[in-house]
Amino acid sequence: MIIAEMASHVHQTVAKSGIGLGSAIAIVLSWHRNKSILFAIIHGILSWFYVIYFALTREENE
Repeated sequence: MIIAEMASHVHQTVAKSGIGLGSAIAIVLSWHRNKSILFAIIHGILSWFYVIYFALTREENE
């Protein structure tokens, strides 16, 4: 019982303090395409919207 409560607390803490998967993917894709910290921050905020945009507009060699 105590271990389950501790695991739940750890899971909630990590989820609240970390960035989301969509933001991480958007930042990496943005940096790969633009090499700009400002764009990476903006695209990280936009998260999944930028990931979908990137997937729809990417070129064959990206």
